[in-house]
Amino acid sequence: MFDDEAAPLPNLSVQQLEYLLAAANHPTRAAAAEQLGVTPSALTQGLTELERRVGLSLFERRGKFTVLRPQAEQVLDYARRVIAETRDLKNWTQTELAGTSGQIRLGTVDAVAVHHRANEIREFHKSLPKVDLRLTVAPSGQLLEALFDGALDIVACVEPEIIPDGLSSEVFLEEPLFIYAPKGKVIRDPKKWGPWVSFPKGSHTREVIASSLAALGASYEVTAESNQPEVLAEMVRLGLGWAVLPSAQAKTGIENLTPIKKTPLAIRRLVLMRRSSSPLDSATQTLVKYLKKIET
Repeated sequence: MFDDEAAPLPNLSVQQLEYLLAAANHPTRAAAAEQLGVTPSALTQGLTELERRVGLSLFERRGKFTVLRPQAEQVLDYARRVIAETRDLKNWTQTELAGTSGQIRLGTVDAVAVHHRANEIREFHKSLPKVDLRLTVAPSGQLLEALFDGALDIVACVEPEIIPDGLSSEVFLEEPLFIYAPKGKVIRDPKKWGPWVSFPKGSHTREVIASSLAALGASYEVTAESNQPEVLAEMVRLGLGWAVLPSAQAKTGIENLTPIKKTPLAIRRLVLMRRSSSPLDSATQTLVKYLKKIET
């Protein structure tokens, strides 16, 4: 019987794990080395040493390229977690030492940054001008990937159907979604609604819309897609299709859209998400209060 606790743990370094992430995210080792600011030979040596310490062959050659083996995925996931948590610790330490300064990397969907919390983000920046606030606006899926990889510290996005392991989630806003139709095409029978213009496949909002329309027996034939609600609203004005949108974004452009019903089709929940293991420094705690509209 093996005594796993008595067996020595592999002596892995953060640098080696950084090398692995870079090699996985770039088409060539030369590009990975350039991103890290090291030579290709130093990168290769580091990866070779990582393989030796892990005890597995992580790469295989395919023609001119070196690619990850399937068995390397577990090591890659571990590397992502360690790098993200190490960055969190570094940022937290720097912010604690600096008091009210430091850096916060906030990611939001456009509805939050432009409509629901634009004033609050502005007020936070005004109240703590020494905090280096980096704002990224993107679809929810992209934001969550960046959160996993440690590129963002906190994310305000549409709630995913399943909260991924390692992330914490807190609802801060519930937003109604209304049905909009081109002029002259308002139809009461759900089975005759559409065709639709909508968010791309994989979008959290699209999943909410699809399930809600299905519950009414409506078809969901999507003929055009866009990540930008304002673009979808303009498609409705042009008569290209029906759409389900938040009211704030249906009121942009040259003419406000009017929903076919006063009651919303569905409610999407906007959540604040961060890595569960990430320590919250005082500046980030203050930002969370602003985003939740708690008196500071």
